[in-house]
Amino acid sequence: MDPTRDVLPGKWNDLQGQVRQKWGKLTTEDLTRLNGTTGELAGALQQRYGYSKPQAEIEINNWLRERDPQGKA
Repeated sequence: MDPTRDVLPGKWNDLQGQVRQKWGKLTTEDLTRLNGTTGELAGALQQRYGYSKPQAEIEINNWLRERDPQGKA
């Protein structure tokens, strides 16, 4: 995960619904609490799904690639 290319903060309001669809164990409260950074999302995935940090980062990166295969996310 490239923290300098963190696309979530600028699009967080638009992406919250998609994040909730992908990771249904995240609560509305979780999504409201997160500021939309991949690090915070990774932490929430670790907590709710028991992922390791690298596994959470891989899940997020794969999800971002699925959303934007051209890498323009």
